[in-house]
Amino acid sequence: MNAATDTPGLLRLRGIRRSFGEKLVLDGVDLDVDAHQVVALVGASGSGKSTLLRTVNLLETIDDGEILLAGEDVSDPRVDADAVRARIGVVFQHYNLFPHLSVLDNVTLAARLVHRMPRADAERRGLELLDSVGLAGFAAAFPDRLSGGQQQRVAIVRAIATGPELLLLDEVTSALDPELVGEVLALVRSLAEGGTTILMATHEMAFAREVADRVVFLDAGRIIEDAPAHEFFTAPREARTREFLTRFLRE
Repeated sequence: MNAATDTPGLLRLRGIRRSFGEKLVLDGVDLDVDAHQVVALVGASGSGKSTLLRTVNLLETIDDGEILLAGEDVSDPRVDADAVRARIGVVFQHYNLFPHLSVLDNVTLAARLVHRMPRADAERRGLELLDSVGLAGFAAAFPDRLSGGQQQRVAIVRAIATGPELLLLDEVTSALDPELVGEVLALVRSLAEGGTTILMATHEMAFAREVADRVVFLDAGRIIEDAPAHEFFTAPREARTREFLTRFLRE
């Protein structure tokens, strides 16, 4: 588990509200993520976890509130959203690799096109990262030649290849067969131990307990509890949290 640093609030969310038609999905969310911290979002399906991550990456426009990234108000409509997204790595449930590009081209695309890194430098960095996760031998392969777990590891490598300030992980194991989950979680654990700042939505409770600095429980678009991981699982303060954990662990 990472220790929080003295640098507060790499990401700060204040009063975030988001509705889809008549349905209120995020209801006044306040959340801080410090540099080098790992924060896990947990909650039932439909609780707002994925929508919250999408608002951080400006894929969803908030109705009210403020999103600060390293002190900058990135929720200001005048902000260049693409420039903000270039500072954030995102990995979704489904790998979203480009099927017509090789693994190495998938990994280096953003570095070359968005960050204008020379191809040779981008490929050197990409190969180093692929080697670090045991996938250098697949650099020239196309995604359909890889297992689901391998594809998700490539997606994570792609997300970190540009050195993002913040990594968002949205249920990155939910689309995987059970036997493939472990290899993806091992990579996330390694990133966490290396100091990557991570905000992740997950249903892997044991993993959240082991890796996260803090666990945040969302219910109906509101944060019900936000506590250090050990405290969250051993002595939750809120009755709703205890009910969720009891039901989840019983399933």
